[in-house]
Amino acid sequence: MNKIELIEKYTYQSGFGNNFESEAVRGALPKGQNTPQNCPYNLYAEQLSGNAFTVGRHAQQRSWLYRIRPSVCHTPFKPLEKGAELLADLNNLHIDPNQLRWKPFPISDKPHDFVDGLITIGGAGHPSVRHGIAIHIYTANQNMEDKSFYNSDGDFLIVPQQGTLDIQTEFGNLQVKSGEICVIQRGICFSVSVDGPTRGYICEVFGSHFKLPDLGPIGANGLANPRDFLSPVAAFEKKDGVAHTKINKFLGKLYTAQQNFSPYNVVAWHGNYCPYKYDLSLFCAVNSVTYDHLDPSIFTVLTAPTNEPGVAAADFVIFPPRWLVQENTFRPPYYHRNCMSEFMGLIRGVYEAKKEGFLPGGGSLHSCMTPHGPDADTFEAAVKADLKPSKIPDVALAFMFESSLILGISDYAKKNFIDDDYWKCWQGLKDNFNEPKSFN
Repeated sequence: MNKIELIEKYTYQSGFGNNFESEAVRGALPKGQNTPQNCPYNLYAEQLSGNAFTVGRHAQQRSWLYRIRPSVCHTPFKPLEKGAELLADLNNLHIDPNQLRWKPFPISDKPHDFVDGLITIGGAGHPSVRHGIAIHIYTANQNMEDKSFYNSDGDFLIVPQQGTLDIQTEFGNLQVKSGEICVIQRGICFSVSVDGPTRGYICEVFGSHFKLPDLGPIGANGLANPRDFLSPVAAFEKKDGVAHTKINKFLGKLYTAQQNFSPYNVVAWHGNYCPYKYDLSLFCAVNSVTYDHLDPSIFTVLTAPTNEPGVAAADFVIFPPRWLVQENTFRPPYYHRNCMSEFMGLIRGVYEAKKEGFLPGGGSLHSCMTPHGPDADTFEAAVKADLKPSKIPDVALAFMFESSLILGISDYAKKNFIDDDYWKCWQGLKDNFNEPKSFN
């Protein structure tokens, strides 16, 4: 019997989309094949597939897990009674073409964990047809004790705003702080522990998985570099005879089943379908060094593409600390109307285009072709600014979930924490037209 070597709880493998292999016990991975008649240490082989078996090799995502007991050993799933904050039906949402902004979503004092605190803000499409997205807020103030969650509908891109997430997964452990993100793909079991009142944002995609955007003329380097993405190493938990609740999100509804062992009993695994985290401070921003404010697509961290080239079901875009050096340029984001839908959140600090009212833990939604841009105070300051090099401060970090889909909003989002005065931030924009005298 080989000696079991302990590893630190948070140990990672670097790289985006890599084919990793990891053993919590040396020799636990079969050699030369995936399903031997008898796996090392009498483990069970179980494949987790992220897409169809027959997609091109470049798109194939799957992992093999070697477990103490297979995940099929649970009681039948039964519906879990839960409030209406997590929506199943994204086809019956409120339609609102207005500029929308929400004040910070509160963290209830009532004890609740990550699953209890899932709240749908809006979305489009449906998981049954593998097309669409949903945007959620999560809050939590207690750990998921002997409880796990997995999502049959899509992938979760989780953006912590307040508090640190200690995430236990079948593949190992992740610690995700505010200023970092993580992606937990469809089907992967996980549990969340928190260090106090916790809040953040989730973009859920029902179709394609997130990938790094193509760089085109930028070249081989820049934006989010593959080496900075971190996936966990195997770290199994052998906990038998303890009641464990498994929660499944299936077509938007929650179901619960019971088992008497931990789902985190994976002793070894290999493949490229695994959760990962990324520190947003490592993003290598690209911007104009001559003139004009470039399009926000240059700040794309991850993208979930559609079948139409260049069009995303969801782009995750950040507005990080960076230098502004453009000459003879209105440097804040320009006024525009967009064929995309833009949900923005603020992790910390102040957003450059909205000096007031847009607060950490809140959000805004500018829908397809709804005009938006800097508020009146930001405009007045920008047209008078001394255009010397300046830096968006390190304390500022905003992001955007951008989608080609037109999003509806939930009852919760329609009725709670709406900033009814948002529209007023543009009313101070004046008619500054300097009409030539010859026109009089």
